Amino acid sequence: MANKKIVCLGGGIGTSMLLRGLKKYPLDLSVVTSMADDGGSSGRLRKAYNIMPPGDIVSCIAAMIPDEEKELESLLLYRFPGNSQSNKAIDGHKLGNLVMLAEIQRTGNFYKAIEVTKRMFGVTADFYPATDEHVRLSAITQDGRRVHTETTLDLAKYSEPYGLKKIYLTPGHPQVNPAVVKSIIEADMIISGPGDLYTNQLPVIVVPEIGQAVLQSNAHKIFVANIANKPFETRDFRISNFVKAFEDHLGSFPFNTIIANNNHLIPIPENYNYTYIKNDFSDQAKRHDISIIEADIVKESFPLYHDSAKLAEAVLKAV
Repeated sequence: MANKKIVCLGGGIGTSMLLRGLKKYPLDLSVVTSMADDGGSSGRLRKAYNIMPPGDIVSCIAAMIPDEEKELESLLLYRFPGNSQSNKAIDGHKLGNLVMLAEIQRTGNFYKAIEVTKRMFGVTADFYPATDEHVRLSAITQDGRRVHTETTLDLAKYSEPYGLKKIYLTPGHPQVNPAVVKSIIEADMIISGPGDLYTNQLPVIVVPEIGQAVLQSNAHKIFVANIANKPFETRDFRISNFVKAFEDHLGSFPFNTIIANNNHLIPIPENYNYTYIKNDFSDQAKRHDISIIEADIVKESFPLYHDSAKLAEAVLKAV
């Protein structure tokens, strides 16, 4: 697998966990993250300074910082306390987001800001925004209502009791850097997930140019299923529900391999209201020439997350 080109689609905590494992191997890594984020520190900076939301890219850069520089990772991810009324301008902001903001203003370019931030923290992977213009994430619920903004979708309580049917972006055909399409077409492996289905994974792949490139690419394509279902957003989902969600948005399930956790023995704290995702797709997978790799990839200390090392091993074994 040395120097193989791997493109990771998504962003957020799930992609960060994957990158922490993959960085230990001699791989050519690229990451494409959604630009639909409009909440938290990223959303505030997006609104206040009219910049692309930096949060997911910052988190992914932090995940790629060498292990011997853990203090630098913690520094980049440091979030200022959010309770003081005297510091409302800085409360709740992630330091890495402010670094990116400073570099965007200093260089006048989002891509230059990414490159400078990478160099400062000794990171060599490539990081791309999924779109070169602002997008708004919206969804249609199963009962036909339309709900808007990534923040609303992330909270997801509106979906009770019907759930979500489909997401979409505005504008519908946003600008995409040709380098993103090139990296996908030339990849040896494309990985989607882990991460929130409707706010991390699908918002990248529903960008028309990206979705088309994924379908056309001859890469080995892997879908990493989440460990557990998020309340409201994917309540009671099984593997087949995730497959159908991609089919509903792309017309087909574009992945050759599904990686799913099979260790459901570690109790999930009740206060999280999460439940383990079960695999009900094995028979259907055989009929569609999709392989399913079931492995113990759960993080034992916090069973909502993947174990980075175990996940990376499962990904590399998939090929």
